[in-house]
Amino acid sequence: RALSGASGREAVASRENITLPPPDSGAPALPRRARARVEGVSPFTTPNSDFYRVDTGLVVPKVDATAWRLRIHGEGVTREKTLTFDDLLRRELIERDITLTCVSNEVGGPYVGNARWIGVRLADLLEECGVRPPSAGGPADQLVARSVDGMTIGSPVEDVMDGRDAMLAVGMNGEPLPFDHGFPVRMVVPGLYGYVSACKWIEDIELTTFDSYDAYWVKRGWAREAPIKTQSRIDTPKPFARPKADTVMVAGVAWAQHRGIDKVEIRVDDGPWEEAVLAAEDSRDTWRQWSYAWRATKGGHTLTVRATDRTGEVQTDRRTRTVPDGASGRHSVVVTVD
Repeated sequence: RALSGASGREAVASRENITLPPPDSGAPALPRRARARVEGVSPFTTPNSDFYRVDTGLVVPKVDATAWRLRIHGEGVTREKTLTFDDLLRRELIERDITLTCVSNEVGGPYVGNARWIGVRLADLLEECGVRPPSAGGPADQLVARSVDGMTIGSPVEDVMDGRDAMLAVGMNGEPLPFDHGFPVRMVVPGLYGYVSACKWIEDIELTTFDSYDAYWVKRGWAREAPIKTQSRIDTPKPFARPKADTVMVAGVAWAQHRGIDKVEIRVDDGPWEEAVLAAEDSRDTWRQWSYAWRATKGGHTLTVRATDRTGEVQTDRRTRTVPDGASGRHSVVVTVD
């Protein structure tokens, strides 16, 4: 592993020399109407260069893939494993579109993005190590992932092994992971905020319990478990825009990973909630674009959005801070129609 200097150059060379094999289980084809086709709405797939990044370190680790190793050990592990990068590439690879969200994302904030990930199912590796989830009598309820920079992230073993597409990712949007996003290997777990699932530059997985160990952010007052909350965002019009009195397209994205979005509604000022048009769903692990044709009248107006997920839960209007388990509330923008 390396952070800079000559070893950093070796890490760059190792990435340049990687050709990702085609996935054994490719991502399903996008539905024809998965894109809202409204100017100003976030693209369905977030380019790597635009994907949000929230790290604690000032230096991005540069890890040489040829020297990288991952150890899996701990409670309930009957067969420890140490894996190389090539070991992962020789395994069955899956490809999935998955939306990630940072717990520090404020209502209407930018720390959410959707990418096409390629990797190895984490549950398969754990099962080969003899790991059983708590529901099957396993002694460990927490998976602690450790990064080369010392970060620790704790995930519920039950969630990682419940059939969702939790993976050790090696690729992002058709290329090896960028260094900023965890090269050579990172964790991706649909439905959980990043601080309890998305370990970048991973080098160690230990099975343990929540009672016996608190990961980095938990020690600093954040919740041990943090499923992503149902949220929606208005991308267009922007706050304080001055559209003309005419039909104005209001559009954005909504997400409730691993539950899916069932409905999005818009309210103008204190009027009734009106249903928006949802783009087709790719999967319950991705965000959905939405749009609403608003017949705008002159004057100042407040536009508010709310989403309903597939469990029937309506996005709450109760505002909470990001600490301890993610912000809640509804996103609004104020515009003046000329």
